[in-house]
Amino acid sequence: MLAPLALAQFICSFAGSNMNVMINDISHDLDTTVQGVQVAITLFLLVMAALMIPGGKATDRFGRKRCFLAGLTVYGIGAILSAASPGLGVLILGNSILEGVGTALLIPPVYILTTLLFTDLTSRARAFGVVMAAGGVGAAAGPLIGGLITSAISWRAAFVFQALVIALIIVLSRSLDDPLPPDPSRSFDVRGAVLSAGGLVLIVMGILAADNNLWLTLGLIAAGLLVLAWFVHWIRGVERAGGEPLLSTSLFRNRASNLGLVTQNAQWLLLMGTSFTVATYLQVVRGYDAIQTGVIFTAATLGVLVSSLAAERLAKRLPQRTLITAGFAFAVVGIGTLIALVAGSPSPWAFAPGLLLIGLGLGVMLTPSVNVVQSAFPENRQGEISGLSRSVSNLGSSFGTAVAGTILVANLTKNAYAAAMATLALAALAGLVTATRLPRTTPTARAPADTPRRPRT
Repeated sequence: MLAPLALAQFICSFAGSNMNVMINDISHDLDTTVQGVQVAITLFLLVMAALMIPGGKATDRFGRKRCFLAGLTVYGIGAILSAASPGLGVLILGNSILEGVGTALLIPPVYILTTLLFTDLTSRARAFGVVMAAGGVGAAAGPLIGGLITSAISWRAAFVFQALVIALIIVLSRSLDDPLPPDPSRSFDVRGAVLSAGGLVLIVMGILAADNNLWLTLGLIAAGLLVLAWFVHWIRGVERAGGEPLLSTSLFRNRASNLGLVTQNAQWLLLMGTSFTVATYLQVVRGYDAIQTGVIFTAATLGVLVSSLAAERLAKRLPQRTLITAGFAFAVVGIGTLIALVAGSPSPWAFAPGLLLIGLGLGVMLTPSVNVVQSAFPENRQGEISGLSRSVSNLGSSFGTAVAGTILVANLTKNAYAAAMATLALAALAGLVTATRLPRTTPTARAPADTPRRPRT
């Protein structure tokens, strides 16, 4: 029952990081630049973030399993198209657009179904541990697996690998049950979906433009903030009129959930930002190939795997706040170690200690952050909170690649590498401070009085 859900999270996280070791191969093969590949990677993460809230809301109307299978199908088509792409434009269509849309449809059901199928906190924590471990390992092992496939066959074969995994998930999903029936009478806030997606797209595109035109950057970010303000005004108006908006403002009245969302954003910003920055530096500045770059990332993969496997035992002994705080502390020390050792040594092994510490920290805190957010709401709110949670996490991934990548790509030197990593350290420190304000225990989910309950069967 859990296998297709965990595999789905694995392949989507893998897709977000495996292209980082293919930068040179893709840019040469498709006659583009490092910045062009960065745009493709960031757009994939951005499309996921922008459409995750609508994707989560769609599960209420069309059903969780149906959305899951639809997302897998769209994702598989995108992977096949990416494998055959003759140029950057087709790669962006297949990878950034279709795979991004597919992920936005299939990931919210993963978290909703996990919450609904595992009802007590112990089994739910264990299930989320498996899913988040799969996601963390997918993101951390993406460079290694992608490097192996690229060096042995071609970067195109990595997309064929994704399509094959998608086919396996579809087969495994045949026996997957949806505990709640779809409700076709549920409305879908189209204008809210457009406004939320548009605002997020403008902000991230503004960050990507930072190395070319500062005024364009400020203009796009300002426009994005205005669109998001319009979105908030719109959903409040829908609520006052007695309608059902894309996102209920009551979701933001839970302090534990709000803090958990901030830590999720910081975690994925750190994970994807580190992956892109280190992989780009290794290939473009030091001239390493895909397999050499992937092997160096084994340290991060090992760290995520070890700490994820221990997450269940740790959760029984320590509060979730302690685990999240410790995770960020490990990550900050890891970044400092990366900057110091790489500056003082030309050896590729200088990257290993820092990446190991970052991997250990991420593996410790990914699961408790998700559990804090999801467990703060009852089952009739899972569609909304899952979409919001995944949107915030993927927005963090977009920010990580866009911010750190823009700093690095603008001036590919050792100093730019240190500046990009220092920026990620600030994000980790912000996550650390936020984690210290989390409640000691996970609050019991209660349905807000203004939220209608869905009929059960």
